[in-house]
Amino acid sequence: MTTASGNPFRLDGKVAVLTGASKGIGLEMARLLAEQGAQVVISSRKQEAVDQVAETFRQDGLEATGIACHVGEEEQLKALVDQTVDRYGGIDILVNNAATNPVFGPLLQADGALFEKIMAVNVKGPMLLSNLVQPLMAERGGGSVIHISSVEGIKPSFGLGVYSVSKAALISLTQAQAREWGGAGIRVNVICPGLVKTKFSAALWQNEAILKQIEQNLPLGRMAMPGEMAGLALFLASEASSYCTGSIFTADGGHLIA
Repeated sequence: MTTASGNPFRLDGKVAVLTGASKGIGLEMARLLAEQGAQVVISSRKQEAVDQVAETFRQDGLEATGIACHVGEEEQLKALVDQTVDRYGGIDILVNNAATNPVFGPLLQADGALFEKIMAVNVKGPMLLSNLVQPLMAERGGGSVIHISSVEGIKPSFGLGVYSVSKAALISLTQAQAREWGGAGIRVNVICPGLVKTKFSAALWQNEAILKQIEQNLPLGRMAMPGEMAGLALFLASEASSYCTGSIFTADGGHLIA
């Protein structure tokens, strides 16, 4: 299926909301979607941060708005959706990228408070935000929900236990939503990055011993840069992926086959 321009990757007239988009993977995804014609809402916890990103986009001739939102707070999720609709009239694309992992250590050190904090941001937030957006997409004849999970949700590593559990739950959420929402023309897919050089993963790649061990075991022999995740997001946001739903896409340098 192609758009009016004949390019299935173009997003002209589409409205995209991305959480955790003021830096790292989310920022790169937001920029590429905007460059392909989407009206982009950049969201993260701090208004100043999203305003700065949106202004940079606008200076480059792209359409973007910054709306602060802590995805672990239900009222803020509602405000994000309401403000987006007020500005752009609806939502066609949702990228649930925001995540947290405040600890690196064995599962035996995890307590209930830690578990609830991670699950609230990594699973509950994406579920609730998707539920808010679903009727809006259905009214417009369909849409694309993209969850950003991790290879940790498929193949857990030591020290990332609760995070891995949350990312596995996000993969399951993807498939449940895809099954229920396909009739409304809404596709739901999940991207599972490997190690990417972002502030979020700094505890891993700033440790030379850990990084060396990881890279030695990767078929591609290196970690990824944030921009290398953006192409998959564009594919899943666009008509190029019109027959993809409930799918798990990995971008891990070969981690799962190592």
